[in-house]
Amino acid sequence: MSRERVQIIDRGRPLGGPLSVWVNFRLVPLVASILIKTLAYTLRIAREGFQPVEDLVREGDRVVLSFYHRRLVMMPQAYPFRRRTPLGEPRGVAILSSDSKDGERSAATWKWFGIHAVRGTAGDRGAQALVKMIRAVKEGWDLGITVDGPRGPRQQVKGGVLAVSRKTGAWVIPVCVAYERAWKLRTWDEMLVPKPFSKVIVRYGAPFQVPADGDEEPHRARLERELDAFETWAEAQSF
Repeated sequence: MSRERVQIIDRGRPLGGPLSVWVNFRLVPLVASILIKTLAYTLRIAREGFQPVEDLVREGDRVVLSFYHRRLVMMPQAYPFRRRTPLGEPRGVAILSSDSKDGERSAATWKWFGIHAVRGTAGDRGAQALVKMIRAVKEGWDLGITVDGPRGPRQQVKGGVLAVSRKTGAWVIPVCVAYERAWKLRTWDEMLVPKPFSKVIVRYGAPFQVPADGDEEPHRARLERELDAFETWAEAQSF
């Protein structure tokens, strides 16, 4: 039995034989990452509201980039940092990737961008996923969270990001990536993919924290309002 098959069975979800695993979870992610990086190379990228985020990272605070799922494709452009722990261990940004075939493929793709995957779901194992995200922050990782992912409802903020902030003191940062020209995919979230040579603007909202003894709901509603306003702004940038 191959090493790949043993690993997958140990995780409790048989994803196929050695060839299927190699194609779907090795080759496809590699090709996808090459295409995304090539596309990004053609884009004209600008950032707005970036200084407060840069200051937090420089001061050693943890940040949680929070965005809607439809803006995911170019989200690596929102995190241009590389950290190290006091022991010299590399750290960067980690994302929550669902515990499924799609999540396996997604995690393998983002690995090529230096992005660490925290595996979990929003279903029965949601509490376990939250614990893993909190642990990742405490180990020195920043987070990137699709607050309405992985399957919606579209543009409805779930509470996980606020719980992470409340438990760890990490700063929540609303983020949106606007595209001058983009393709809209026929997916549940109407995923957007920028067209080559487009202008791209990464906009950051004001960072905020959820107090350890605070109510998460007002902060969830605030985050949703800000991201909705960002969506309106982003649509106005496109043609």
